[in-house]
Amino acid sequence: MFKRKVFEELANWKENYAPKYAALLEGARRVGKSTVAEEFAKKNYKSYIKVDFANITQELMDVFKDIADHKVFFLRLQTVTGVTLYPRESVIIFDEIQRQPLVRQAIKYLVADGTYDYIETGSLISIKKNVKDIVIPSEEHKIPVYPMDYEEFMWAIGNDTYPLLRDLYKLGAEVGNGTNRKLMRDFRIYMAVGGMPQAVEAYVNGKNFSEIDRVKRDIIDLYIDDFKKIDSSGLIGKMYESIPSQLATGKKKYMLSMATGKRKSKKDEERLADLLDSKTVIACYNTFNPSVTLAQSRDNDTFKLYLSDIGLFTTMIFNASPKTDENIYSKLLSDKLSADLGYLYENAVAQMITATGRTAYYHAWKKENSTHYYEVDFLLQNKTKLLPMEVKSSATKRHDSMDEFCKKYSKHVSMPILLSQKDVAKDKNLRLKPIYMLPFVMEEL
Repeated sequence: MFKRKVFEELANWKENYAPKYAALLEGARRVGKSTVAEEFAKKNYKSYIKVDFANITQELMDVFKDIADHKVFFLRLQTVTGVTLYPRESVIIFDEIQRQPLVRQAIKYLVADGTYDYIETGSLISIKKNVKDIVIPSEEHKIPVYPMDYEEFMWAIGNDTYPLLRDLYKLGAEVGNGTNRKLMRDFRIYMAVGGMPQAVEAYVNGKNFSEIDRVKRDIIDLYIDDFKKIDSSGLIGKMYESIPSQLATGKKKYMLSMATGKRKSKKDEERLADLLDSKTVIACYNTFNPSVTLAQSRDNDTFKLYLSDIGLFTTMIFNASPKTDENIYSKLLSDKLSADLGYLYENAVAQMITATGRTAYYHAWKKENSTHYYEVDFLLQNKTKLLPMEVKSSATKRHDSMDEFCKKYSKHVSMPILLSQKDVAKDKNLRLKPIYMLPFVMEEL
C-alpha cells in the first residue's frame, strides 16, 4: 500500500467530523479511493464492513431493500458479511456509492443514528444521471482524491531527496548543472509514469515502460467506456481524447467543435459538464480581469482542458500506434525528443496546482494593433496579489507575455515565475525555477 496524503484528510475527518458526517472520497476511476478507504479502516477501527456496489451478491443487495429500521439493517448486514460491528469502533464502507443512489440518500439517517462511522467512495459521483432522483445528503464531508502527486511518487519509489529539494528551494541558490539534470530526469520519470497507482505499482515492480504504457492505456480505455455509459454517442470520449491535440496546436481555449466535428449544441455543453464532473480532466479558466480576485473574474466559457494525470497525458500524446515504443520513453527521459513538448509540462503544472485544492487560471489578451495574443500560462492568488507563471520545456530567454503582463498589471503582481528545466536563476524581477520546485512555491502561498 502506497503512502498517500489523503490519509491525513481522513484522520482529520475521523477526529473532527465522523460522528455527524460520512466521509465521501470522490475522484476519477483508478486513483486509489477504494484502497485508501479500506487501508484506513484496517488501521483505525476495530472492525469494518466494505460493501462494493460494483461487485455485490444478491444476498447482500437484499439487505439494503429496507434500511428504515436501523437495528434490523445492522443485524442483517453483520449476518450476511460475517463481520461483527462495534458501536463507535467500526466503520462501514460504501464503495462505488453512485451505483446505488437510494443508499447514498439514506446516509443522512445512518449518520444521524450515530452508531457507526461511514466512508463512501465514488467515481463520476456528481453526474446528474446518478443523483437527479434523490436528495443529496448534506451529511457528507467531501474529500477529493487525486492521482499521486510528485511527492507521493517519490515516497513510492523510495527516493528520499524530496525534503532536500525543499531545502534547496528555500536557499534560493543555484542547484548546479549536474544536479539539476539528474533532478529533471527524476521528474521526467514521474511525467512518464504518472500518478495512477496501478502505473506506479508497475514501475516499482520493475516493469518496462511499454508495459507501464499498457497499464495506462487500459485506464484510458476504461474512461472511454465509462463515458459511453453516460452518453452512448461517444462524443464525451472524443472530447476527452482531443485535449492533447488542442493543447499541441496552441489554442487559446478548448474548442468543443474541434472535438465533436460539428457546431456546438446545448447537448454538447451537457456532455462537457459530464466530462468535467468525471474528475478525469482539469479545467484552467481564463480570467478577464486579473486585477481582482481570480474567482470573481473567471470566464466560465473560456478555458483550457488538461488531463488529471500527467502519465495518461504522456500516453495519449503518442497514441497513434497500438503501443508506445520503449525508445520514445527513453528519449523522453533523456530530453531528446525532437517535438516541442511545452504542453506536456503545462499539464504537469496544472496537475500540481489542482492537487493542492486550487483552481487553475490563465490570462490571454490581444496584442495592440495585431491579430495575435499574449498569454500567461497560469495565475495563482497570493493573498491580495497575483503570482503569474509561464511554463517552457527548454529555452527560457524569451518571455514577452510575462513581461507585458507584469507591466500591465504591475500593481497586482508578486514574484512572477518562469518554470522550465533550467536551474534556479533571476532575470530582473522574474524568478526562474526548475519545474520540480513548483510544489514548494505552492507551499508558500
